[in-house]
Amino acid sequence: IGPNGAGKSTLIKQIVGEIAPDAGRVVFGGRDLAGLDVAARARLGMARSFQVSSLVPDFSVLENVMLSVQGASGASFRFFRRALADRALTERAQGHLAAAGLAGREGTPADALSHGERRKLEIAMALALRPQAFLLDEPMAGMNVEEKEDMSRFILDVNDEFGTTIALIEHDMGVVMDIADRVVVMDYGKKIGDGTPDEVRSNQAVIDAYLGVAHD
Repeated sequence: IGPNGAGKSTLIKQIVGEIAPDAGRVVFGGRDLAGLDVAARARLGMARSFQVSSLVPDFSVLENVMLSVQGASGASFRFFRRALADRALTERAQGHLAAAGLAGREGTPADALSHGERRKLEIAMALALRPQAFLLDEPMAGMNVEEKEDMSRFILDVNDEFGTTIALIEHDMGVVMDIADRVVVMDYGKKIGDGTPDEVRSNQAVIDAYLGVAHD
């Protein structure tokens, strides 16, 4: 967490390989990721959800997830229509949709979904890549209270069921404090707090950053 411009999304981009850090290292599973691009890091088990949805709007819900399932299986996208007829791949995609709470919506075009459903579909697509680490960049942006509650439960279920490590950027402090095991606070590109939700709540540097106290 952190105020606008703190560097949260920039940090995520460095972790997944979109931009290179000016200093320091990104280590994942004990391996230094220097020199590895986004695709290479994805193959190691890293997936990201974006602030702006990256769905294929004209594809159905099932077809969108099938793109990820096919990618995870190593099949060529030139044979996408053939993959749609593969029962094993289709069942896998349906399982991810069910986990995301989208069972029964398989044939719905992606652009006909609600904002909250699009976010769930995007996460189902990322889960189809079988990530060990899942980075969520403001997945609840624009959601109403009910949608945020649904998404929070979904994130906790993913963590419990699949054991996936989840790094979440979120501006709703109620959500963060309810679902996070550990909270890291950034301000002006620096880490100013790190600990349990209760520890972060009482951190004076964090309180000052959110109250807009002037910097020296």
